[in-house]
Amino acid sequence: MYTKDMELNKLFISQNIIVENKFINGGIFVNEVGKILKVLRQPEIETYKKYEDVEIIDVGNNVIMPGIIDSHVHVNEPGRTDWEGYETATKAAAAGGVTTIVDMPLNSVPPTTTLYNLKEKIKAAEGKAYVDVAFWGGVIPGNQAELLDMIKAGVVGFKCFMCESGVEEFPCVNKNEIETAMKILENTGSVLAFHAELDDKTSMTNNDDPVQYNTFLRTRPASMEMNAIKLIIELAKKYNVRTHIVHLSTAEALPLIVQAKKDGLKLTVETCHHYLNLKHEDIPEKATQFKCTPPIRDLKNLNLLWDAIKNGVLDMVVSDHSPCTPDLKCLENGDFVKAWGGISSLQFGLSLFWTQAKQRGLSIFDLHKYITYMPAKLVGLHNVKGQIATNFDADFVIWDPHSTICIEEKMIHHKNKITPYLGKNLYGKVLKTVIRGHVVYDNEKIVDKPIGKLIHNVITN
Repeated sequence: MYTKDMELNKLFISQNIIVENKFINGGIFVNEVGKILKVLRQPEIETYKKYEDVEIIDVGNNVIMPGIIDSHVHVNEPGRTDWEGYETATKAAAAGGVTTIVDMPLNSVPPTTTLYNLKEKIKAAEGKAYVDVAFWGGVIPGNQAELLDMIKAGVVGFKCFMCESGVEEFPCVNKNEIETAMKILENTGSVLAFHAELDDKTSMTNNDDPVQYNTFLRTRPASMEMNAIKLIIELAKKYNVRTHIVHLSTAEALPLIVQAKKDGLKLTVETCHHYLNLKHEDIPEKATQFKCTPPIRDLKNLNLLWDAIKNGVLDMVVSDHSPCTPDLKCLENGDFVKAWGGISSLQFGLSLFWTQAKQRGLSIFDLHKYITYMPAKLVGLHNVKGQIATNFDADFVIWDPHSTICIEEKMIHHKNKITPYLGKNLYGKVLKTVIRGHVVYDNEKIVDKPIGKLIHNVITN
């Protein structure tokens, strides 16, 4: 029975709350520090409504789901804050029902490759986050001595590039350097994530037109991913380290992944919203907002990736939100080869995934698995986030799966509004986003101050 000393202060009510992969008609009781104290069934709610110190938020038949965990986001602050900063990125996240982002280690200056640099990242983010933020560390040549200290400081894992990253502060690593890192990471429980492309580029000829998407596509063949994934699997067999492949784009690699999992390797694989929504046949000339690496491939490839989602071969879907300034996208001349490769979609992941998933026979519970629970598990947050259960953080997205949105520039909270999704009509409208019991986004408005927490162990003073 409820008593005053329990310090409960919020009651969220809905006919459709996702609890343990089913809907319940009930409520969620949240205390002052933003933890879930009890999940209520309908008959219990009336008793709890009677107490004057309980704020009631009744959302009718709209879905209350654990907040989205986007484990692949490039914020770029400090150093390239004109590309994206913590304030704008986390506002976009809140508007999209994302309650935790995990910031990638590159594109900021300095990159998150040393303990000192991690502290600089944290200082840059303090007081600006509207949702919770965790941090990846990076593996680059020569920084192996920093890895254990960064684990102690609270990074969720490490990312490395097997080909050039596009920024000089974050060079790629070769096989020997990867092995050195894996020896250090063995038995730590940490995860090593790979940008899985090994150089096998096809050179342009004088007859290739850089404003045609196919010209760029030929320079990043599927063989680049295949070569990298074969090496990752080879190394995963040698070392007791969790391995993760980021932004898989080619379906050609799926048989390798299936076999690796059958062999018991600690391997997880993500793909991204753009690979599940866009196909190269539809990309107009000069439309560099579609450029990313690895590249968007054809319709057959897209359908095979969806089959891999439905069959559980792929583990999660993330944004790989990688924005830049308009000049770096070469919008004026439409040069696909010179343009920065990255797609902005942090704000729209729920709607992008749901629109396709519902047409392909997947359920809201599949959506929760792929964009919330599995990313939380990857980065070690699954014991405090990603479920509506006692003692978990009260992080929710409240949304209407039947309503539609049309993506317009005026609604975008990303710092730079460049995205291939402008004008796209999507199912799934985010109504409210809740961080530890506080509504931070409500019916198209950011309504609270930046209350997001920075998830780490490091002392910055």
